[in-house]
Amino acid sequence: MKTVKISLNSIDKVKSFVNIISQYDSDFDLISGRYVIDAKSIMGIFSLDLSQNIDLTIHADNDTEILDSIREFIVS
Repeated sequence: MKTVKISLNSIDKVKSFVNIISQYDSDFDLISGRYVIDAKSIMGIFSLDLSQNIDLTIHADNDTEILDSIREFIVS
């Protein structure tokens, strides 16, 4: 399990992000304040404050490939 901060500040970024992570069987959670939603849910993502960075928790044993595929969304 690994947690990274991501930025999804546009509709196109949200659609691209969901398309990428939907290819994986692992579970993904987005955490914003007290809200935890399924990161594969476009409607759930749009319920969050997308002007802020969001914590993404990846529930996978080998997350290296996943992190490489979502590198454009990760903020340092």
